[in-house]
Amino acid sequence: MLENIRLSFRGIWSHKMRSFLTMLGIIIGIAAIIAIVSTIQGTNDQIEKNLIGSGSNNVKVTLQKDGYDIDLSYDSVPAGITEVSDSTLDQIKDIDHVESASLYKSRQDYGGVYYLNTTLSGGTVLGIDSDYFDTCGYTIMKGRGFSQNDYDKSQKVALIDEKAQKALFQGESAIGKTIEIKGEPFSVVGIVTEKDSYELVINSIEDYYTYSNDSSAGNIFVPESVWPVIYRYDEPQNLILKTDSADNMAAAGKAAQDILNSSMASSDGSTEYKAQDLLEQAKQIQQLSQSTNMMLIWIAGISLLVGGIGVMNIMLVSVTERTSEIGLKKAIGAGKGAILGQFLTEAVVLTSIGGLVGVIVGVILSKVISVLNGTPTSINPAAAVLAVLFSMAIGIIFGILPSHKAANLNPIDALRHE
Repeated sequence: MLENIRLSFRGIWSHKMRSFLTMLGIIIGIAAIIAIVSTIQGTNDQIEKNLIGSGSNNVKVTLQKDGYDIDLSYDSVPAGITEVSDSTLDQIKDIDHVESASLYKSRQDYGGVYYLNTTLSGGTVLGIDSDYFDTCGYTIMKGRGFSQNDYDKSQKVALIDEKAQKALFQGESAIGKTIEIKGEPFSVVGIVTEKDSYELVINSIEDYYTYSNDSSAGNIFVPESVWPVIYRYDEPQNLILKTDSADNMAAAGKAAQDILNSSMASSDGSTEYKAQDLLEQAKQIQQLSQSTNMMLIWIAGISLLVGGIGVMNIMLVSVTERTSEIGLKKAIGAGKGAILGQFLTEAVVLTSIGGLVGVIVGVILSKVISVLNGTPTSINPAAAVLAVLFSMAIGIIFGILPSHKAANLNPIDALRHE
């Protein structure tokens, strides 16, 4: 085998230009497939990142009516829905793969949050428990977080995120300032930010509606115990979970949803807790372009077919050129298997080199596409290995006919060949 490989390299090197032109179809086909697969993978990764976040692994379980989140700015509190008990929350925290869980109340407010003459239109006010920030991946940038005393004494203190700070204070330091929420004064004690913050990639109006959320103007956080002062006493809570991996988000969310629904005192059937299945949303978006992506891969595959035919053609020419050499080898005792192995190895080496070069060109091409179009790419090592193995398979498939022809030459006729 090693001798056959050595002879293959010598034969390829002795006809450098011919070998390169033969490999060109393989190179183009493999490069095109690597570039397309890398772009598809990069786009899919970006979709998941936009929907799920950069490693936050959070699942929201919200109270819905007829399939839509209940907005208590307009809707009344559903009958039979009470606050989640400590025992129910403990059951949720015991779900497999759940690292932490937090209950919260939220209200999108279009005119109830002020600082002096500036209003936070479209901001979200959240009444949170002490586990919320750890569960959602927030960290304190400036100031302090909520203390147990804030919860026990229903202190009118608030934390805001960077968006809210920019919208309300426009460059001023927010720490120590007083904002109004529904006419009640709250002292800003801290600024928070997400630990694993990331930037959404919005390329179309469809992307905007898919990825945008209700808190685009910023978030205001207050202790859950002070919530009745500004809104209602009897508002139901929503839940947010943190799982140990993105793969377990759907199962954990479904389990939490079932626990919450079973704890309802009563329901008319139209009101229920529902977990967001962000992974499923990501898959649905990815599938929208699947047919186009597969078409591109098939078109690139045609280049590989053309390249394979070129390999078969050049190997037939090589057999014809080396007929006398084949006759001499057979005359001194070389069997059909040895001749077949030699030419088949040469075809495989030829296409494997083309595959390796194609992978390198494909990686470079994907980076160029990313720079020129701003399209995210993700190089998949498994795809690169598979591409090289596929190019080797092409060498075997299209090298069989020339190799078989060489192995079956009559040694006497071969020696007479000029």
